[in-house]
Amino acid sequence: MSRRPAGPVELARLWDWLQAAKGQRTFAFLARWAGVGGMPVSVCTLRRALDGRHPSLRTVRAFARGAGADEEEAGRLWAAAEAAVRPKPAGKPAAYVPGRQITTRAGLARAMEKVRAAAGGPSLRQLAASPAAAGLLSRSALHNALTGRRLPGEELLAAFAAACGAGKETTRALLAARARLLTGPEPRTRAGYPCGIVEEIADEVEERRARDAAVRHGFRRRTKPTSTTGSCAMRRRPSTGGWRPGSTASPTTS
Repeated sequence: MSRRPAGPVELARLWDWLQAAKGQRTFAFLARWAGVGGMPVSVCTLRRALDGRHPSLRTVRAFARGAGADEEEAGRLWAAAEAAVRPKPAGKPAAYVPGRQITTRAGLARAMEKVRAAAGGPSLRQLAASPAAAGLLSRSALHNALTGRRLPGEELLAAFAAACGAGKETTRALLAARARLLTGPEPRTRAGYPCGIVEEIADEVEERRARDAAVRHGFRRRTKPTSTTGSCAMRRRPSTGGWRPGSTASPTTS
């Protein structure tokens, strides 16, 4: 017994039509006559079409051909079921516009890949053959640009954007990114500050360092002890009755 899970009404109508077209015929009979009609199909594929799943268009047409039913009607029922099961997005997603942070060939290549993905991911062959590219694209040149091996030219970049259906804002952003790569980024130090600001900071630090050094020098001069003449000389010992060091006479005792 075939299972019929809950689904769109259009899909249920397709199942009912396929069941009515089958009638009392077996799946082996349908598969054999579909093959004779030039659309070979397996018995399992035909059985799955009535097993609660959404069959493919080819399966539905093979089913109708094997049963001798109207293939055009089968195609219309399948299209209605397809639209109900896989509805298309309500609106087109916003176009990707590269930012000003692109400063390398690899960054430009990533931006081009995002533009390509926003266009549905066309192949290099499709981009090169696009009428909007005006014959300015080749697969090898696109490969080198999208892998970051070479910097694309202005014509190639504009043709790539046109082949992807990108707008003027996206095209201008890609060309501006390429121009930044040619001119180079603004000179910056390791800290990420522009050189002018770093010079001002360095001057201020040097001035403060000199001021602190002068203050420390003045403090040392005020606290250093002053020396007087004879301060380091040995004081004379009190007299011991005329006895001097080295004399043979003994000191007198009181």
